[in-house]
Amino acid sequence: MSRPCAVGPRRLRIGVVVGMWVAAGCGYRLAPRGDGLPAGVTSLCAPVFVNATPEPTLETVFTRFLRQELIRVGRLGSAESCDGRMEGTVLSVANTPTTVVGKSTSPGFFFRVSARAQLRVVKDGQVLKQTEVFGSEDYVLGSGDILEAEANRQVALERLAEVLMRDGYDRLAGAW
Repeated sequence: MSRPCAVGPRRLRIGVVVGMWVAAGCGYRLAPRGDGLPAGVTSLCAPVFVNATPEPTLETVFTRFLRQELIRVGRLGSAESCDGRMEGTVLSVANTPTTVVGKSTSPGFFFRVSARAQLRVVKDGQVLKQTEVFGSEDYVLGSGDILEAEANRQVALERLAEVLMRDGYDRLAGAW
C-alpha cells in the first residue's frame, strides 16, 4: 500500500531544482556584501570623521556607526592589516520643526533633524571611491523639558547616523 502524502526522492529533487531556478531569477544573490570594494581593498580602517558642523561630538557618533557597519560586514581591519581607509566628513546638520496632525497628537510638538555626510575609500593617499549620503529623522519634542527634548534629539541623530553609515557603505561597496 502506498502513502499518498509521501514525497519520493525524484519529486524532491525536481522540487529543489525548480526552487533554485525560481530563486535565481528573483534578484537575490548569495554573494557576500561588500564584494564591490575597489581592487586590492579587503579590510578597511575607519579613522575619526571630520566634523564640519557646529554640533559638538557629532564626528564620534558617525565614526562609531561606520565602524559598527564595517564590523558587521567583516571589513574592519586593525592598523597593521588595513588595505585602505574609509574616511568621512559630517558636512551639515540641521533641525526644523514639523507639523504632524493626528487624532492623538497636537501640531508643533515634532522636530526633524537632517544630516549630510561624505564617505570615501582611500588607498595610498588616492581616493578610489566616494559618495555623499543625506537623510532626516523625526523626533518628539517632549513635554516641554529642555533636557528631554535634547535627549530625544540625540537619539534621533544616532538613528540617523546608523542609517546613513549603512547606506554609505552599501554605495561604496557596490551593493546598489
